[in-house]
Amino acid sequence: MRPVSFCGSRVAALWAMIAVGTPAWPVGVTIVLDFQGPRSERSVQEMKRELEGIMKGSGLAFEWRLRDEAKQATPNYLVVVRFKGKCVLEPVGYLFDERGPLAFTYSTDGAIQPYSEVACDKVVSSVRSAMFGGDYAFADELLGRALGRVVAHELVHILSKSSAHARKGLEMPALSGKLLIAPDLKLDAADLEKLHDLVP
Repeated sequence: MRPVSFCGSRVAALWAMIAVGTPAWPVGVTIVLDFQGPRSERSVQEMKRELEGIMKGSGLAFEWRLRDEAKQATPNYLVVVRFKGKCVLEPVGYLFDERGPLAFTYSTDGAIQPYSEVACDKVVSSVRSAMFGGDYAFADELLGRALGRVVAHELVHILSKSSAHARKGLEMPALSGKLLIAPDLKLDAADLEKLHDLVP
């Protein structure tokens, strides 16, 4: 299976709706979900479950909000994830260019920002390329699993303030569709320890 580029970085203006300058790494992390297109609620729930499972043992606790809830005060560290395209695995596939990153985290002057963007159409295409037979009965769950892994990958970059990748595990620079929907894909122990060290 051809590996798919997993993440990149871009310089972009920060969204004015979220304040920057949060205190040093709290235990709580609020992830604001900003969907630009249709989504499967079942996939979204599976995405949350997958990410929290991956981060188990990091010492971090997660709160999830949609964009229209983001203005409510929170004591947590804020991360915004924008989902572009269709976060839905439709019954009939369509041709889509898989080249390029599945997601990226914004940076400004080399500094990692708490803003990521997920290319849902590319994630869907990558997932579909690895599915066969009975997998289609669990399409929403598999897409959610893949999205959870994509978001978790970017979250490690954000929390560690590093664009570095690992040689194995979820933080590898490229993952195939097969790895995105595999029954188990974890963070390398060194990456998990790195996150654990951020918790005061």
